[in-house]
Amino acid sequence: MSQSEPTPSAWHNGGRGTVIRWDVAATSLGPMLVAASEKGVVRLSFGEDPAVLASRFPHAELVQGGGTFPALLAEIAQAAEAPGETDFTHIPVDVQGTPFQQAIWQALRRIPKGETRTYAQLAAAVGRPGAVRAAGSANGANHVSLLIPCRRVIRTDGSLGGYAWGLEIK
Repeated sequence: MSQSEPTPSAWHNGGRGTVIRWDVAATSLGPMLVAASEKGVVRLSFGEDPAVLASRFPHAELVQGGGTFPALLAEIAQAAEAPGETDFTHIPVDVQGTPFQQAIWQALRRIPKGETRTYAQLAAAVGRPGAVRAAGSANGANHVSLLIPCRRVIRTDGSLGGYAWGLEIK
């Protein structure tokens, strides 16, 4: 395996053996940090200091920009300005989670632009209608919030509920 290809346990080992390219783009939502491995985006956050990235992946080789990363960053930043008009499903993500989390994240990516789902609908969509709270937890564990559109999930009563980057950004 090359230096830039993570082993299956790389994420559990702080990114050991992985090269992660990153940078920060200015957006109307605030500074947006994007980080990607060779396989896809591993982190997307708003107003987060790059030091947090280093703490999440303490054993990865973190490289600011370079290669084809600036084009990816520009595409994501441009899309952040018009999230309802942009389909992010073609941008690969490299996030690790339990099989249930992965199923929820895939279901989130299938929600059409301009539509929302409740946590109950999301749980039912992955065949676990009784797992509403677990669906909410999986939604909250999403590390690439713009690309996996957790903002499209609302409470059953129609209210927005929480969002890692604040309700104004949601």
